[in-house]
Amino acid sequence: MHNPFSIFLRPFALSYRSIVQLRNTLFDRQIFRSWKSPIPVVSIGNLSAGGTGKTPLVDWVVKYYLSIGCKPAIISRGYLRESKGVQLVSDGQKIILNSKEAGDETAMLAWNNPDAIVVVAEKRKDAVTYITEHFAKRLPGVIILDDAFQHRAIERNLNIAIINTAEPFTKAKMLPEGRLREPLKNLSRADLIILNKITDEEQAGLLIKELEKIGRPVIKARIKNGELVCFSGTNASPDEAPVAKNLNALAFAGIANPKSFLDSLTDEGVNIVSHRFFRDHKPYTVKKLQSIRREAEKKGLSLITTEKDYFRMLGNPELIRIITSIPFHYLKIETDIFEGKDTLQLMLKAAIGK
Repeated sequence: MHNPFSIFLRPFALSYRSIVQLRNTLFDRQIFRSWKSPIPVVSIGNLSAGGTGKTPLVDWVVKYYLSIGCKPAIISRGYLRESKGVQLVSDGQKIILNSKEAGDETAMLAWNNPDAIVVVAEKRKDAVTYITEHFAKRLPGVIILDDAFQHRAIERNLNIAIINTAEPFTKAKMLPEGRLREPLKNLSRADLIILNKITDEEQAGLLIKELEKIGRPVIKARIKNGELVCFSGTNASPDEAPVAKNLNALAFAGIANPKSFLDSLTDEGVNIVSHRFFRDHKPYTVKKLQSIRREAEKKGLSLITTEKDYFRMLGNPELIRIITSIPFHYLKIETDIFEGKDTLQLMLKAAIGK
């Protein structure tokens, strides 16, 4: 959709592009140097600001490494977390921090992968050092850098970039005019490109022709629905939730691509009578959730949101009490790699020396 303020934002986008390119040039010429981790590193990131399906892919990679007997550690910034510095979210045996302290996506990854070590830090090098010192007797076999394509301070054994098929790839613009964090030509830094959220094979084919010019393997993936989890009552937990479908619901979420969420709910047979959407990662307030619950009660609707939004609220017991006082649901999503899975698995193994 055309941004009516585009002409005003373009000078800022050009300035931002220049700064990004200067920084990359300094790394390319080794004026700025990358630090080598003592543990193999796999980076998963993107060129655009949100909406690529990165977190489900990180989850997929974590589960793959666990399946081949390689214990991973996840390092993330913990976007919009309330804590500072290096913080241990999970030691691979128990969850230590909630979503307020760790960030919603990081907390979700920790809960869904209880065998993985999870650390948040502003400086990822500090997180690697923390892991090598505190887990010296049981070092992880690989470190997964979450959302780190632009983070060049650490060398990586495998650099994965994700592209959202639904976005106008060839017409994308730099922040703040558009959603690009850096120019598309910088995809050449990737060892592997994952074309994600594919729903139209013809459209995907056109994008692949453009991506093939970069000379990197292109993996095809899409998002598929997982469980539709239902529970209510302040003591409810996602581990004990039954499945619920055929709902009349009020959908709410704070995500980058709400249309994709609505489409997923429709695929599950959910009848969306009403919906409310907010800025991605925006914290919920008591007042806001009370308003959402009142509307649902008045219209006789169930509440439904994303898994990420559920974990964002899970860090605040008062918010959970508000939404679970009536039937409440969240939808899990997963990455489905339907073409090139063997290539991806081989490259993930090669990154750890297998």
